[in-house]
Amino acid sequence: MTSLLALVAFTSATQAEERPALPALKTEGPASVSGVSSGAYMAVQLWLAQSPRFEGGLATVAGGPYACAGSVFEALGPCLGRSPLNDVALLARAQAALASGALPAQPRGGRAYLFAGARDTIVAPSTTAALATQLQALRPELALQLETGVPATHGWVTRDQGSACDQMQPPFLLACGFDLASALLQHLHGPLQPRGEAAAGTLQAFDQRAFHAGADLADTGYVFIPQTCAAGGCHVHVALHGCRMNGAAIGEAFARHSGLNEWAASNRLVLLYPQTGAAATNACWDWWGYADAGFAGRQGAQQRAIVAMLERLAAAP
Repeated sequence: MTSLLALVAFTSATQAEERPALPALKTEGPASVSGVSSGAYMAVQLWLAQSPRFEGGLATVAGGPYACAGSVFEALGPCLGRSPLNDVALLARAQAALASGALPAQPRGGRAYLFAGARDTIVAPSTTAALATQLQALRPELALQLETGVPATHGWVTRDQGSACDQMQPPFLLACGFDLASALLQHLHGPLQPRGEAAAGTLQAFDQRAFHAGADLADTGYVFIPQTCAAGGCHVHVALHGCRMNGAAIGEAFARHSGLNEWAASNRLVLLYPQTGAAATNACWDWWGYADAGFAGRQGAQQRAIVAMLERLAAAP
């Protein structure tokens, strides 16, 4: 029995060691970032705290203001729209982060696409409206688009993948007849080439352990690489899942069926899908400090892990 257990342990360890590394693809330029729910909050943190690295643009789905929550009580209360948000206080938090150096100096402009489902009962549309107010104050010349007209509940919206638009259930993909992937990428990157096929690229698992030692990130992340990007020269879009949407909860559903891959394949975009791990509360990204008191600043551990992934993608093969 002892020898059998040792063999199982050795086999498991060997399999873990054989997980492929994130490839070096000689990607270019600033990245863009999108996220849903907790991923939307993390996207805002990355866009502000890691500027100018993410000046390719910001897109949020069911998200709220930067530094909205400093505790789980704030996260589950006003930041979900269950009590009014104070726009003045939220702007003051961001300005304090700028003054302390937790955030770098911000450019005046940029591009942001904010989506709030009209039937979202988890993150109220008013929370996303507060984000719009905050970002517009921080960046007065921001090109911001706020979409609130789709009758979606809480989740990532697609043309035809997932459950009914008003049904919130795993894998939290909502078939609303609205091409969210196209809308956000076009706002961030300008006119797109026609939608391609996911088969024109490859979704690969990669080892995330090289970028972050904590169990709040999973061992495995995903990257979609269009065939045209194998030789380098492509930009990167980071797509962040929401709570209860990581690989352990829904497998590759978000990474395969978000609708982003098809547009990336025809528009020379590498898609990075980082994944939270077993120690991540409810599989959420850290947007209230469950893993790191400095979660919202430029030294936030999960942020630095994602930045390190971008640096790896930008390296020469």
